[in-house]
Order: sequence, then structure tokens, then C-alpha cells
Amino acid sequence: MDILKIKEGSSVADIGAGSGWFTVRAARRVGNGADVYAVDINRDYLDYIDKRAKREGLANVRVIQGKDNDPLLPEKSVDAVQLMKTYHEIAQPIQLLKRTRTAMRAGALLGIIDRNGNGDHGIDKDVVIKEVARAGFVLVNQYDFVKPDRADYFLVFRVGP
Repeated sequence: MDILKIKEGSSVADIGAGSGWFTVRAARRVGNGADVYAVDINRDYLDYIDKRAKREGLANVRVIQGKDNDPLLPEKSVDAVQLMKTYHEIAQPIQLLKRTRTAMRAGALLGIIDRNGNGDHGIDKDVVIKEVARAGFVLVNQYDFVKPDRADYFLVFRVGP
């Protein structure tokens, strides 16, 4: 979260939120003055996140059932976007990212954590970098500290010119 400059008051989107692991942690960090959008195409995951947020008193969590090519986020609503272990599952990543870009405020960052591979729960980071660039983003930094085996990577982008 530090790398994506997520702090108190930041609004965040967790695209491909799954069970909400990142959503919950982001919601605690940003506080009640900012929204955390849990976006997924699976309604069951969103229902689980919604119940968990209520149970844990996280009133700042908003669930959105996105589409495979559109996260349906409000325009200029977020300071950071995270896709964790999700990118390789996205059927239309360039379309999704173009629509994500419209939800990002000036200076917002996009983080993508995934695993090197060729389709089976992973995708080569060079492919991701090229596709994300086609969607209008510029690579800011990349890290391989995600796990000790260095098979995972963390890419950080900003909206391009």
C-alpha cells in the first residue's frame, strides 16, 4: 500500500477483489473518510465482502459487480487501483484498463501483482507491460519481492500523457 501511496483519505479500487483480502486491509488504512471499491464479476464474492465489511464495521467498503471489460467505477473516483492475482484472468484487459483509467484521479497509481507464467494462473510480466501501455499507462516501477521464489511480480503504472 505504501508503494501505491495509499494513506488515510485515499480512495481505492480493488479490481478482482475475490474474497476481499486487499479490500479489507485498504479500508482499514484509508479510514471512513474515503471509499474502497471492491470490484468483481462474481456476485457471491461481493456478497461475502459486503457481509464481512458490515461485520467488521467497515462502512467505507462499496461493492460493485463489474463486467469483464468494465469495472463500472465512478469517473475520477480513485487515487489507487490494485489488481492482485487477477490480471491473467481478465478476458479483455485493454478494454478494462481503458475504462479503469477514466475512474482514476490525477496522480493515481495502478498496481498489478501477478505471477510469471503462460496462462495457468500466471502471465509473463512483459506481456502485461505491453498491454497496459496499449491502454494508456506508463510503467513507473517494478518489483519482484512479492514472494521469496520471485515468481510473482508487482508492476506500478500511472496514466500516460
